[in-house]
Amino acid sequence: MRLSDSIEQFIKELLSADETEVELKRNELAEYFQCAPSQINYVLATRFTMDDGYVIESRRGGGGYIRIVRVVQTGAQRLMYLINERIGDTISENEASRLIGQLVEQRLVTADEGEIMRAAVSQQALSVPVPDAIKDALRARTLRTMLTTVARQNRAAE
Repeated sequence: MRLSDSIEQFIKELLSADETEVELKRNELAEYFQCAPSQINYVLATRFTMDDGYVIESRRGGGGYIRIVRVVQTGAQRLMYLINERIGDTISENEASRLIGQLVEQRLVTADEGEIMRAAVSQQALSVPVPDAIKDALRARTLRTMLTTVARQNRAAE
């Protein structure tokens, strides 16, 4: 397992189902993982973003800390955020796959549904002789339509 993955997993374990926030010291965490503090910064900047459902607060200095807060949203709220804010007019295959991975991790879709969604927005599914910009636009529309359907199903179940 890569160091970044280990750091991410460690922090997510601290943020259990009952805990929505955790306060850490960057230097202590770097010492624990025997890495540079910049590696901790990298993990926080790439794995704990607002798009991932987290807010990071930090205070520098001797008594400095990093506070990671998991934003608690219902499934329908999260899906509506993704539909309205996260997916623009276009989305790359990598970004769509990452977003689908987040949906699976947050249990908004099952692993099987996630695989079907990934297949529907894959390069293979969109292998038509058109420019990549058009493929990215089709991918965004397809993903938005799938998420709208999932949101509709979630509302019906609530």
